Amino acid sequence: MPLAQEPDLSMFGNDPFWLILLKAVFCFAFLLITVLICIVMERKVLGWMQLRIGPNRHGPWGMLQSLADGVKLMLKEDVVVKGADKALYILAPMLATIPALMAIAVIPFGPKDDPVSIFGTQTVLQLTDLPVALLYVLATAAIAVYGTVLAGWSSGSTYPLLGGVRATAQIISYEVAMGLSFAAVFLYSGSMSTSAIVEAQDDRWFMVLLPVSFLIYMVAMIGEAHRPPFDMPESEGDLVGGYLTEYSSIKFAFFMMSEYIHTVTVSALMVTLFLGGWRAPAPLSYWESANTGWWPMLWFTIKLVAVIFFFVWVRASLPRVRYDQFMVLGWKVLIPVALVWLMLVAAVRAMENEGYEFRDIVMWVLGGALALLLISFVVDVFRDRSEQRREEAEAQEGEAPFDPLAGGYPVPPLPGQTLPPVPRRPSRADRATASVAADTPGPSEASPEGREGDDA
Repeated sequence: MPLAQEPDLSMFGNDPFWLILLKAVFCFAFLLITVLICIVMERKVLGWMQLRIGPNRHGPWGMLQSLADGVKLMLKEDVVVKGADKALYILAPMLATIPALMAIAVIPFGPKDDPVSIFGTQTVLQLTDLPVALLYVLATAAIAVYGTVLAGWSSGSTYPLLGGVRATAQIISYEVAMGLSFAAVFLYSGSMSTSAIVEAQDDRWFMVLLPVSFLIYMVAMIGEAHRPPFDMPESEGDLVGGYLTEYSSIKFAFFMMSEYIHTVTVSALMVTLFLGGWRAPAPLSYWESANTGWWPMLWFTIKLVAVIFFFVWVRASLPRVRYDQFMVLGWKVLIPVALVWLMLVAAVRAMENEGYEFRDIVMWVLGGALALLLISFVVDVFRDRSEQRREEAEAQEGEAPFDPLAGGYPVPPLPGQTLPPVPRRPSRADRATASVAADTPGPSEASPEGREGDDA
C-alpha cells in the first residue's frame, strides 16, 4: 500500500468573512451547549447508576440544573485571597478556559468534498484544517495546563500548590502516551490532518485497525482531562479541592467549565481519530445518503454523546486511584506498551509499502511477538533471582529500621520499608495496677525499722 499523498486543503480559507465568523460562533456555541448537556447528563446518569433521583427541580426533569448552577456561581461573592499574586490569580482561569476552546476549530463535522449550503454559500462543515492539525491540538492541551499550575502557585496556599504540581506531572506523563497513540494513527492514515484521518477510515475505523492505540488513548484522555478516577489535581480526599481551593464565584465556574470543555474536546478527538468521525455507523452506512448533506453532523454528535457517557460510566464505576499507582500506570505501562505497539505498526506499514503479502506480514509479526515474550521472560527470571539475592543479603546484614522522621518531616515508607512498631498503649487494667503501685508506700515509709535502715 503506497504512502498517502499530502491532503488537499484548498477548500479551507476561501469562505467570506461573515461565514467564517458564523462558523466560529457555531463551534463556540456547540461546545457550551454540549457542556451544559454534559453536566446534566452526568448528574442524571450518576443518579441512575446509584439508584438516586438526580436533579429534578430546575426545568422539566431537572434539565436546566447546570444553567441554574452557572447563575448561582456568578451571583456568589468573588473573593481574592490576600496573600495571592493577584495578576496570575485572575489570569489562571482564563488561561485554563481559552486553550480548551481552541481545539474544536480543527474537528470535522462533515466531509470536505461534500459541502453544504449556508445562506446560499457552499462551505465545508469544519472551521479550518491544517497539515499538522493534531500537533495543534496537543499544543493547545499543553497550554491549558498552565492555568492549573498558575492557579496552584498564585494562590499562596499549600493544597493548591500541591494540586498544581500534580497537574504538571499528570499532563507530562499522559501526553507522552497520548502522542504515541496519535503516532500510530499518523502512520496508518499518512497525514496529521483531521479531515484526512477521517477519510482514511472509509473501510474500517481505526478502533478496529489500531485497538491498542485506541485503548491507550482511552486511558490517556481521562488522565488528560483530570476526570475521575484520575482527578488528582483536585482530589478532595487529600487536597481539600486542590488548585481550586482558594477560588470562588465566576473564577471557580471558569475552572469547572474548562474541565468539561476539555472533556468534550478529547471526546471529539476520539470520535475523529478512532470512531470514524462524521461517518455513519453500520448498518446506517449502507444507506447511500447517510454521509451527505447535514446527516454527518448528526452521526458525529451521537458518537460524541456516547463517548461522554463513557466518561460518566467510568466515574460511577471506579474509585479514585492513589497518585503513585497513577504514575506507575502512565510511565511503566502505557508508555512502554505504546512504544512497542508503535514499532510494530511501523514495521507492518513498511512491509506493506514494500509489497509483502499478508501471510508473510502475519508470520513476521507473530515471530517478533514470540521473540519479545521470550526475552521478557528471561529478563524477569534474572531480575527475580537478583532481587532474591539482594533480599537474602539484607536479611543477613540486618537492615536499618526505617525512621519516618529522619528528615525532620514525617514521610510514608517506600515499597519494601516498614514503619517501626507502634508503642502499645497501656490498657485500663495496666494503668490501674500502676496507680496502685504508686500509691503503696515503700519499705522506708511502712515501718520505723525501714526508716532506721535508711538513716543508717
